[in-house]
Amino acid sequence: MAIPISYNIRNLRLRKGLTIMTALGIALTVTTAVFLFALLAGLNRAFVTSGEPLNVLVLRKGSTAELTGGFDASLLPTLKNLPGIAKASTGEPMVSGELVVVIVLPRKDGTGEVNVTVRGLMPAGLELRPKVKLSTGRWFTPGQREVVVSESIHKRFSDSNLGDSIHFGKGDWKVVGVFDAGGSAYESEIWGDVNQMASDFDRQGGFSSAYLRATDPVSADALKHRVSDDQRLKLDGQLETEYYAKQTSSGALIRIVGLIVAVIMAIGSIFAAANTMYAAIAYRGREIATLRVIGFSRASILISFMLEALLLSFLGAIVGILLMLPFNGLTTGTSNQVTFSEVIFSLRMTPAVILGALAFALVMGLVGGLAPAWRAARQNILTALRG
Repeated sequence: MAIPISYNIRNLRLRKGLTIMTALGIALTVTTAVFLFALLAGLNRAFVTSGEPLNVLVLRKGSTAELTGGFDASLLPTLKNLPGIAKASTGEPMVSGELVVVIVLPRKDGTGEVNVTVRGLMPAGLELRPKVKLSTGRWFTPGQREVVVSESIHKRFSDSNLGDSIHFGKGDWKVVGVFDAGGSAYESEIWGDVNQMASDFDRQGGFSSAYLRATDPVSADALKHRVSDDQRLKLDGQLETEYYAKQTSSGALIRIVGLIVAVIMAIGSIFAAANTMYAAIAYRGREIATLRVIGFSRASILISFMLEALLLSFLGAIVGILLMLPFNGLTTGTSNQVTFSEVIFSLRMTPAVILGALAFALVMGLVGGLAPAWRAARQNILTALRG
């Protein structure tokens, strides 16, 4: 015969002070865990959702990043004539030779300067990224020192409003538009005309990378192998989605530090839960013995006290999740270990993050409540009744 759950709820209500203190301790641990999980979810989304599955990224053979992947501009016509490349509305191959550089910009909040990625594109480069939409202003004019900035750059950095000028290369570049990259890695970039950028950075003879649009998924896979296998080119091809997925290594430090902090706090919460349950056993010794006398088994008492510890942890988890809700969508940044520039992303409290936090809290309750529950189930009936 099982002890009804109403019994556990009543006991938690009777010891309000101890229940609240323990739940708050667990809530703080869960809040930390949710914060770290949400950081990683936002960072993963910035990279994993970046790129178009039909786009093939071309880099110099052996290179792992656009910043170090330069190749000679004379190879671009050969790339344009490879089979399997889609045609634009103008009838031209959908190919964009691009230039990627890093500049230093000051933050609006005055907390310092950081590296920001600037990308030079051909007109086809905009068609190759259909998910990127213009929010305000207009796109840059080819041949002019004009740039468009992402909404995240616009919010976080100085001189990034419409009409402002950003100084880099050999002059000032006017901000003529703001674009929405949908939370992808492009939220960390500034875009301008590739030819004007090449002139400003004395890079007229080469590109950092090239983007090719395939006609279909089968052609995309064949195209990346065709680029890599062509001995004339000495280039590597990979799907754009694969390239950005590899950059999730930027979250390694957050993951390691977060794991250490979460484990330390979890140990404290486990002891708090155990202390609460031991106090409950000491307070309810006669009550537990009475339950045994009227027919409840040791297994029923063990399960009941474990359930009580889980209820306590669940309550703490709910409070911790609610405390983090106001921070959902908060924009932050970290250093990209591949490009050496800042990656801007948002905290994302996804269903997976919330379920992970709940599981984390229940594990704490399970571990913290096991020993006290075992003691409650094993205590001597006569000794408890005399106490």
